[in-house]
Amino acid sequence: MHTLVFLSTRQVLQCQSAACQALPLLPRELFPLLFKVAFMDKKTVVLRELVHTWPFPLLSFQQLLQECAHCSRALLQERPSTESMQAVILGLTARLHTPETEAGTQPLCRKHALRVLDMTGLLDDGVEQDPGTMSMWDCTAAVARTCIAQQQGRTAEPGLAPVPVEVRVDLRVNRASYAFLREALRSSAGSPLRLCCRDLRAEDLPMRNTVALLQLLDAGCLRRVDLRFNNLGLRGLSVIIPHVARFQHLASLRLHYVHGDSRQPSVDGEDNFRYFLAQMGRFTCLRELSMGSSLLSGRLDQLLSTLQSPLESLELAFCALLPEDLRFLARSSHAVHLKKLDLSGNDLSGSQLEPFQGLLQAAAATLLHLELTECQLADTQLLATLPVLTRCASLRYLGLYGNPLSMAGLKELLRDSVAQAELRTVVHPFPVDCYEGLPWPPPASVLLEASINEEKFARVEAELHQLLLASGRAHVLWTTDIYGRLAADYFNL
Repeated sequence: MHTLVFLSTRQVLQCQSAACQALPLLPRELFPLLFKVAFMDKKTVVLRELVHTWPFPLLSFQQLLQECAHCSRALLQERPSTESMQAVILGLTARLHTPETEAGTQPLCRKHALRVLDMTGLLDDGVEQDPGTMSMWDCTAAVARTCIAQQQGRTAEPGLAPVPVEVRVDLRVNRASYAFLREALRSSAGSPLRLCCRDLRAEDLPMRNTVALLQLLDAGCLRRVDLRFNNLGLRGLSVIIPHVARFQHLASLRLHYVHGDSRQPSVDGEDNFRYFLAQMGRFTCLRELSMGSSLLSGRLDQLLSTLQSPLESLELAFCALLPEDLRFLARSSHAVHLKKLDLSGNDLSGSQLEPFQGLLQAAAATLLHLELTECQLADTQLLATLPVLTRCASLRYLGLYGNPLSMAGLKELLRDSVAQAELRTVVHPFPVDCYEGLPWPPPASVLLEASINEEKFARVEAELHQLLLASGRAHVLWTTDIYGRLAADYFNL
């Protein structure tokens, strides 16, 4: 439902030229809703003029594009329109080309001028590619081009200094875009358009390029560093980590594929690991750590003991964890603060099961998000874990995809989870009943690649749906879709 104010605003924007002429006459309190409606309806002419003449010091996507009292649509949960994003950037460019002396005479620029454009928080699902929407990669490129063009087009006219604007963005970079983004960051340093990166994600970037980018980022702005598919190894990580550790406000560090075989340690490898641990001890604000696909067998205590404060999100997918790793984590100060835990790809079916249950017990009061994809949990292990799992009263998300569970096991889970009032999403595997001729125990690769009997699975879905209805839990999503937008980001928990 939309309010009368929203409907009136939408009507005002139908004729864009008239709306632009009327902007000086409208109270500035209407500008936030005008922005949301213009962004939603792709009223690009009005949107550009709104940014150009924005009367407040801050223009924040996270504040303006969320659900509000006038409109329940949360635009931040959708990929942004390319047309709308381009209009915002064009409005920013026009604003930068308005000298401060001239801006002060504009009717809408009253006391304040735009000082911060916060474009962070845009959806970055990377799943559906709609040509009419802008991905985070496209957004990074668009902002970078604006920075470079602004620096190249600057003219030195005495007394006509442009109004400086800080642009906060989440940046994505790979080998193809590295040089372009580096030039943008360099241009930003001496430009009235100051680029501030909140979250940096670098994919498949050589070590030296990663270091070069980190050196150009503002230490006061960066919240997250996410290095993916870089195959750093301990040696590469020991080079990069001191440049990351200088960001004292960093809250999230995501390091993937850090290879170093602890079963055959070398002198150099041990030295690099000790140096890495020493650098990790420099972080004072770290709340999330992801070490996916990094070999940490028997070393989790060394890693976590160096941290200055407890973690709230810990991702250890495919880290070959041993029972002693799980026991240490259960006893550590981190366990009682965990909101998100990902143990995917670690075998929890044998001697790891009991320490895993101890870890769940320790984290039960705070845990909101639990990911256990491909953990070799069969019915026996699941049923043994249910008593402690259901004590996680605040749990919202449970991921069990890729585990050899039967329909009977899933039904038992559904019945017991009725006590978890906050549970909203369960990502479950295709039941083993729906496969033909499975080896036992079935490897995760077989469960992921083997074909299922569609008729059997349709009956399973129908039965699960009926059980949810009967228990008054129809609002809980039970799905096999592991590629949907279901796994919550730590900062959105």
